[in-house]
Amino acid sequence: MADHKIYKMSFAKVYPMYVAKAEKKGRTKEEVDQIILWLTGYSQEDLEDQLEKETDFEGFFGQAPNMNPSRELIKGVVCGVRVEDVEEPLMQEIRYLDKLVDELAKGKKMEKILRK
Repeated sequence: MADHKIYKMSFAKVYPMYVAKAEKKGRTKEEVDQIILWLTGYSQEDLEDQLEKETDFEGFFGQAPNMNPSRELIKGVVCGVRVEDVEEPLMQEIRYLDKLVDELAKGKKMEKILRK
C-alpha cells in the first residue's frame, strides 16, 4: 500500500470540512453522520469516540466494524478521480466517503445516496 499523507491524517481534522461542505448547501451534520455510519457500520457513539481519539484515516477505516457491501455501487468522479477505478483499498474507501458527501452537498436525496 502506498503511503499517502491522508492515511496518517486525523479523521477528526477532515470531518468538520465534510460537515461544512454539507451545511453550506443546506444539509446537516446529522446527514453527514448518517452517511458515515451507513458506510462504516460505526454507531453514533463509536463515531464520536473515533473523532475524540483523533484516529487517522487508516485506523478509522481499518477499525470500521462493518463496511457496507453496497458501497461498491458507488460510481462517479470525485476530485477528478473515478472512484470505482481506484486500486488501493484504503484510498478507495476515502474516495467513497468523499463521493457520498459530494452527492449530499449536491442535493441528492438520502435514499439515493445510501445505495441498497
